[in-house]
Amino acid sequence: MSSSFGVFLGLDVGKDAHHAVGLDPEGNRLHDGPLPNTEPKLKALFDKLAGHGPLLVVVDQPATIGALPVAVARAAGHQVTYLPGLAMRRIADLYPGRAKTDARDAFIIADAARSLPHTLRPVDVGDEALAELEVLVGFDDDLAGEATRIANRIRGLLTGIHPTLEHAIGPKVNHPAVLEILSRCGGPAGIAKASRRKLTAIAQVHAPRMGERLVEAIMTALGEQTVTVPGTAAADTVLPRLADSLKTVLLQRKQVAEQVEGILDAHPLAGVLTSMPGIGVRTAARILLEVGYA
Repeated sequence: MSSSFGVFLGLDVGKDAHHAVGLDPEGNRLHDGPLPNTEPKLKALFDKLAGHGPLLVVVDQPATIGALPVAVARAAGHQVTYLPGLAMRRIADLYPGRAKTDARDAFIIADAARSLPHTLRPVDVGDEALAELEVLVGFDDDLAGEATRIANRIRGLLTGIHPTLEHAIGPKVNHPAVLEILSRCGGPAGIAKASRRKLTAIAQVHAPRMGERLVEAIMTALGEQTVTVPGTAAADTVLPRLADSLKTVLLQRKQVAEQVEGILDAHPLAGVLTSMPGIGVRTAARILLEVGYA
């Protein structure tokens, strides 16, 4: 690889700026300095260094904060590779000095590209898929946290005004049948006003097998408390909104899972992972993210 390039540009990527070191095939420095993480500045440096010969751009991570230089270099027709973190740490031990600085790391990346080309890894379609997965999985993590928060809020409200009803439906609060009953009927007072037929009709649409058992558990729970706890009326107005919010979040998680599955279908390792017992789409995506850039 070293004979086909006139410049080896190592980028130690950062959020606002990278540090860039460009070396020629003999190891002479053609550039050494900070590089703002903007398209015009990146392209200007790439074009300048390309005047010395074919340019190889090497980053220490191709996703997140390293995504823009990769995209700009590719758009300009330059080859892009990256130096995996484990290889970077091992190679760094061969260089004098222990202080970790952006300038030192950028030099090591460039020099490794020049003298140890076998340590580089191409930025291919699989890595682009990992970048997409990283965004989606991060969003799903946010949604999961929001779903937990809303579910806990629903259970907390029910515990305060009708503990027996919470005991009956709280553990199943994420189930579509429970959420639909809360959404359409409200809290304990609203559910108590609904007929058994209405509750059963709602439940069986979303839970054909457990619908009748669910309604029976609800009716039994309602019959065990005759007093009305202060806050019950307000809860009847709040619980439907919380249920609707939770339904929306759970639907978004389902949609994200479908997107993740679509990306996984194109990844060569996904089939192996999802064929293992207990590993679903979300777990497979997280495993790929953990090992993908190693």
